[in-house]
Amino acid sequence: MENSSLYQLIQSFSPIEKKDARRFLESPYFNLRQDLIVLYDHLCSDNTPDKTRVWASVCPNKPYDDTQLRLLMSYLYRLLESFLLVEAVREKGGEHKLKLAVVYRNRGLMGQYERNMRAFEREMERQTLRNAQYHSLMRDFYLEKHATTITQNPTETETLRVLAHSTDVHYLTHRLHLICLELAQKNVYSAGDDDPLHRDVIALAEREEWRDLPAISTYLATYRMLRYPAENGYYQAFMQNLEAVKKAFSIDEMRQFYTFSINHCIRQTNRGERNMNLEVLQLYRLALEAGYLFENGLLSRFTYHNIVAAGLRCGELDWVEEFIYRYNPVLERKYRDSSLSFNLARLQYARQRFDSVLTLLQKANYHDPLFNLAAKTLLLKTYFVLDEYDLLVSHLDAMRNYIHRKKVIGYHRTNYLNIIRYTERIMDPRSYDRPAREKLRKEIEKEPVLTEKEWLMECLR
Repeated sequence: MENSSLYQLIQSFSPIEKKDARRFLESPYFNLRQDLIVLYDHLCSDNTPDKTRVWASVCPNKPYDDTQLRLLMSYLYRLLESFLLVEAVREKGGEHKLKLAVVYRNRGLMGQYERNMRAFEREMERQTLRNAQYHSLMRDFYLEKHATTITQNPTETETLRVLAHSTDVHYLTHRLHLICLELAQKNVYSAGDDDPLHRDVIALAEREEWRDLPAISTYLATYRMLRYPAENGYYQAFMQNLEAVKKAFSIDEMRQFYTFSINHCIRQTNRGERNMNLEVLQLYRLALEAGYLFENGLLSRFTYHNIVAAGLRCGELDWVEEFIYRYNPVLERKYRDSSLSFNLARLQYARQRFDSVLTLLQKANYHDPLFNLAAKTLLLKTYFVLDEYDLLVSHLDAMRNYIHRKKVIGYHRTNYLNIIRYTERIMDPRSYDRPAREKLRKEIEKEPVLTEKEWLMECLR
């Protein structure tokens, strides 16, 4: 039952959400079945639910009926989905006032309609957000306002003009966002041609009338940074713009903007601009302090690993150690131990405490294949530094077999097989003479998929 959609949904609830969901189930408007409440309580408290045990709790005087239990689970799942929808509507703030205004208009209660329209407008004006969601809501507001105004005064054109302007802003903010997402993806995967329509959208967004709108100006700055990565001025302009209008965006949007900028700086370092390593670390620090990197109070394990890597590249070893211990508790619980041991091993490798590296890696169990391969690569480098060539040969064979057994595909398969291949070639006695090493160095430099290129080049010095 642990793999059922119902159990996984319940486990995703916070303690407060579990209490709220139970109150929802207790409401006779939504639910009249006590057995569903019993089922919910059991699944909340049982860490390893078993069907027969659950059935005995819900229907203690009846023989086990798998079909009936599945029906109960299905009923409860649908109810909890309704609970999530109710919660989502309740948390929308001013948005529900606009929806309520429409309900009143449909009932002919124009006094209540006008009050809710004014309340919505006041709330939208008070808030600091001026993002795509804000412009979407304002477009809906002006559309509703025009629909009522035109019935009362068919010659009125001002509301139509305002609606057209709001619709343009709504379109541009969403379209620019999509263009930025597409460019960010192409910068990673180098796939696809530019859509000719992008030029028209950008030209429209660059018109003077939109200059003071944070959503449009910020996405324009993002576009220029992503479209012309070699022009450092565009990156600087983006960061200045973002700092000036950061209150206009949600935390999720700020996380994405910082991700754009971090990835931009990482690409610059990959092009040889090593001074950008400090910029990457500084961006991570700023985003951490502002709380942009957390989702539901948790830090992604991938972000955790990337921050450690950034700190190590900058030689900030003491800061890295502090970060590893400070933020490990805010990872998902199932990744905490493995992330702690792996990143401590990376830190110890940087400090050249290789015995500690071996101890940390050899006692850890990394279930994720890519995580496991990253740990195996660190172990490979440690064996090489310690001149443990017999162990290294066995390790390389085991690593290659692991890649084939786990069916690691695409970029990652190519990368790790390249690491193994080039390490073996460096160890080959035939590569000891200068011409052979120079030839091998050139091959490594030209290799398009090789994350350990810098380390391998150092091995050839």
